[in-house]
Amino acid sequence: MKDKVETLLRTALSRLIAEGFLPEFDLGTASVTTPPNKEFGDFATNIAMVVAKKAKKSPRDVAQALQKTLMDNTDMLHRVEVAGPGFINLYLHPFLWSEVLREIVAKGRDFGRTDFGAGRKVQVEFVSANPTGPLHIGHGRGAAVGDTLVRTLAAAGFDVQAEYYINDIGNQMNNLGLSVLARYRELHGESEPFPQTGYKGDYIRDIAGDLARVHGKGLLQMGQEEAVAVCREFAAEAIMRGIREDLSSFNVRFDRWFSESSLYRDHKVQNALEYLKTKDLSYEDDGALWFRTSAFGDEKDRVLRKQDGSLTYFAPDIAYHKDKLDRGFEWIIDIWGADHHGYVPRMKAAIAALGAGPDCFHALLIQLVSLIRDGRPVQMSTRAGEFVTLREIIDEVGKDVARYFFMMRRCDAQLVFDLDLAKKKSDENPVFYIQYAHARICSILKNAAETGLSPTLEGTDLHLLALGDDLDLIRILAGFPDIVVSAASDLEPHRIAFYLLDVATAFHRFYNRNRVISDDQAQTAARLVLVSATRQVIANALAIMGIDAPESM
Repeated sequence: MKDKVETLLRTALSRLIAEGFLPEFDLGTASVTTPPNKEFGDFATNIAMVVAKKAKKSPRDVAQALQKTLMDNTDMLHRVEVAGPGFINLYLHPFLWSEVLREIVAKGRDFGRTDFGAGRKVQVEFVSANPTGPLHIGHGRGAAVGDTLVRTLAAAGFDVQAEYYINDIGNQMNNLGLSVLARYRELHGESEPFPQTGYKGDYIRDIAGDLARVHGKGLLQMGQEEAVAVCREFAAEAIMRGIREDLSSFNVRFDRWFSESSLYRDHKVQNALEYLKTKDLSYEDDGALWFRTSAFGDEKDRVLRKQDGSLTYFAPDIAYHKDKLDRGFEWIIDIWGADHHGYVPRMKAAIAALGAGPDCFHALLIQLVSLIRDGRPVQMSTRAGEFVTLREIIDEVGKDVARYFFMMRRCDAQLVFDLDLAKKKSDENPVFYIQYAHARICSILKNAAETGLSPTLEGTDLHLLALGDDLDLIRILAGFPDIVVSAASDLEPHRIAFYLLDVATAFHRFYNRNRVISDDQAQTAARLVLVSATRQVIANALAIMGIDAPESM
């Protein structure tokens, strides 16, 4: 419906240009929006104000000319109002909204999917937790945001790939090996100080126990370096296995798992450094190798190789993103923790230095999650091994509730996860409220089928739905494709969660005030189509969020 309104406006502008009222111009940034209050129209636009600047006319004069042209040349609108300095509010004939139901029925599971992205190749890298411990609730939020964004981008017509970057190189991995070796030796009666920078969670003891069952006392006869290497590799494999299992249980899928160690094995880090050197983007100073990031907007140049010859984390990160560009991705989206805020400018500088445009790279930052149980915050410390794992959350409230709760706020806003609310089977719990709307509709359709009724367009007068709660519900359903496009283009997948709550609220309000199956056969037939379309939209939106649409509850 929004597309039809935009077409109407463009046609009206073309008429005004042909009549000489307006000069030829590029439409530019004019927008068609849905007003928050339906009293201000089905749609509104600022097009008159955009055009007025280019035409050197008063915005109200342009708006009034458009108002007259629209009303004289279309039967889609029953009213056009000029408001304020030149906003235009457009009111469609109510019966037109019923056409949305025909579209939903025709497209089914594909309603909401568009070709907006035009197959543009996009990569989303998310979670990418170091394989030094199980995923915690912070990782869970990143997983929900990333996976929902991937699904949203796919629905909006992008060619999108999800990727997990395995940080299996560096000091944190050595600390993991040292931690496991210390617990392994404890199991065999050898006491030694636990590494200061070690990982203290119970999972380290479990891994050490598994290691002992495989190797017996064999590591006690090894030198320190060899033993640490065995512990490191064994632990990393075990932890990654657990991470994959947890993400699978959370309904999160990756197209590729990319290992940092492969960057060194395939000489991609060295190749990236050579590339910067040939472009005169790196230089030696005081025994270190520096990258001229300040030439691309960063506040200062950054070190790539330290005086002792070791590489900084930045070097392999540049190589990794060069690899992404070499694979042909036009849009690279990284989802990081909020503590990476200062890392964004230098990565943008690296992307620019690699020859990509300024809009090629975008970083989404995930803010912290606070957990509430029995009205009190749960204290957590990852270094001390005191944290709530994603697995614990899934086991306690289920993957559907967990995924939705992680999406209840913008990702750059801190989130309070209320475990007591998450476990409630009542309207207070938004997940229950939304899934119950779907289940309730399935029950309605089942009851109708038992009496020989089914939702069908043939012979059904959908114009009977052009008033009151029926029309309000249809308007919300009609907005789903636009929600998908805006969530994808603005990288704000939480909009799907908000939209679902709006649909469920509109449906429950409709259901509490109206009868679907009644003695009025014509109205019953129309409302069966309406609730069936509502069920389809809820199911489609839940699918984008990776959440089940139950038929009974």
